[in-house]
Amino acid sequence: MAAEHLEDEQVHSVIAEETSQENEHHDEDNRLKPEFLRAVREALDEEDFERVYDLVEPLHPADIADLFELFDEDQRLDLARAIRDLMGVEVIAELNDWVREALIEGLPADVVADIAEQLDTDDAVAMIEDLDREDQQAVLAELDPEDRAAIEAALAYPDESAGRLMSRDFVAVPESMSVGDLIDFLREQRHLPTDFWEVFIVDAMHKPVGTCALSWILRTPRSIPLSDVMKREQTLIPVMMDQEEVALRFQKYALISAAVVDEAGRLVGQITVDDIVHIIQEEAGEDALLLSGAGDGDINEPILLTVRTRLMWLVINLGTAMIAASVVGLFQGAIARLALLAVLMPIVSGMGGNAGTQTLAVAVRALATNQLTSSNTRRMILREFRIALTNGLALGTLIGTGTAIIFGMPMLGLVIAMAMLINNLVAGLVGILVPVTLDRFDIDPAVSSAVFVTTATDTMGFFSFLGLAVLMGLA
Repeated sequence: MAAEHLEDEQVHSVIAEETSQENEHHDEDNRLKPEFLRAVREALDEEDFERVYDLVEPLHPADIADLFELFDEDQRLDLARAIRDLMGVEVIAELNDWVREALIEGLPADVVADIAEQLDTDDAVAMIEDLDREDQQAVLAELDPEDRAAIEAALAYPDESAGRLMSRDFVAVPESMSVGDLIDFLREQRHLPTDFWEVFIVDAMHKPVGTCALSWILRTPRSIPLSDVMKREQTLIPVMMDQEEVALRFQKYALISAAVVDEAGRLVGQITVDDIVHIIQEEAGEDALLLSGAGDGDINEPILLTVRTRLMWLVINLGTAMIAASVVGLFQGAIARLALLAVLMPIVSGMGGNAGTQTLAVAVRALATNQLTSSNTRRMILREFRIALTNGLALGTLIGTGTAIIFGMPMLGLVIAMAMLINNLVAGLVGILVPVTLDRFDIDPAVSSAVFVTTATDTMGFFSFLGLAVLMGLA
C-alpha cells in the first residue's frame, strides 16, 4: 500500500509539473503568453540559440508550430536553426501551409526529403505539393524509391481529392485469417503503421469486404474466423471524391476511418478523422471568405497574393456599383426636384443587400452540406419567398410609418414601404436562385454569387424607389 501511495504521489507530481510548465507559457485561453514570445525574440536577437532552445523545448509540437506563425517571416529561419533538434515531423505536420512552404523552400532538398520520409504519406504530400516543380523534383530525387513512388502516385490525383488526402499506411489482411492469426501478424510484422484504429479485411482481389475494430480483436477468442467477427457494412471513399464530400461522409456516418478505393474497387488507402477535422475547418471558413472576395483569408498568405485576390473582386464590385449608379442617373431630374429621394434611397438598397446576403449565406451553406438538393429546391425557394415577404412587409411598415411621421409626407412613406417590400422579395429570390443555378452548372456558388446578388439588390432598390416616386407624382 505504501508503494502504491508513493507511486500515486509521483504521478501527481509529474502532472503538476507539466501543468505548471503549461501555465508558465500559456494564458487562460491556451495561447502563448506575450512575455514568453518576447523572451524568445530577445534571445534570437542576441543570437543566444541555447537560450531559445531551452525556452521552446518544453512546448508541445502544436505550440511550436503556433510559435512560428506568431513570428515575422525573417525570424522563422533563425528560429528553425536554433531549435533544429525539435523540428520533428509532428511540428512540420502542424505548421500553417504558407509558413511551412516558406520554411521548406529555405531548406536543402536532402533535408526536406529526410523530413518527408518520416511523415505519413498524406502529410508528406501536403508538404511537397506546394513546392515549385523544380524543387519538387529535387526533393523526390532524394527520397527512397518506395516513398517516392507513393508520393508521386498521390500527386497524380487532383488537388483536394481523396487520393491526395488519403494515407497509404494502413493494415489489410485476407478474410481467411482467424483472430489469433491476425494478432500474431500484428505483433510480428515490423513494417506496419504504428497508429491505426481498425483493420481492413480484403478478398483475393484486394477489395475491402469488411473492417475489424481493434477493440473487437482484443475481446474475441483467437479461434474465431475474421469473417465471423468483422463488420461487413462500411463506407467506401472513391479515390477521386472531392475532400468536401469526404468530410460530409465522415460527419454523416460518424466515421473514425474509412477505406479509399480506386476505380476497380481495390483498397489503395485510408482516411482518418484527424485529417477530416482540418478539412472541415478549411471548408467552413473557405465559403465565408469566398463570399466576401477575401481569398484564402490566411494572415500568413503573401501580401502581393492577397492584394491581387482582393483587388480583383473590388474591381468587379466597382463595375457593379457603376451599373447601380447608372440607374440613379436615369432619375436625376426627380432627385433634383425632391432631394429627400437621395437621402432615403440608400436605405432601400442597403437593406435589400443585407437581406440578400442572409439568404445567400444560408443557400451556400445548404448546398455545401447537401441539405439543399434538386429534390427540395422548390420547397427552399418557396420558404425563402415567404421569409422575404414577411420581412419586407415588416420593414416596409416600419420605414414607411417613420418616413411619413418624420417628413410629414404620407405618400413618400408609402413609396418607400412598397420599394422596401419589392427589394426584399428580389433579394430573397436572387439570394436562393443564383447559388442554385451556379451549382447546377458546376460553378462554385461561394465564388460568384455575391456579385450577382449585390448588383440585383442595388439596382432594383434604386429603380423601385425612384421609379415609384415618379409614378406617384412625388417628383
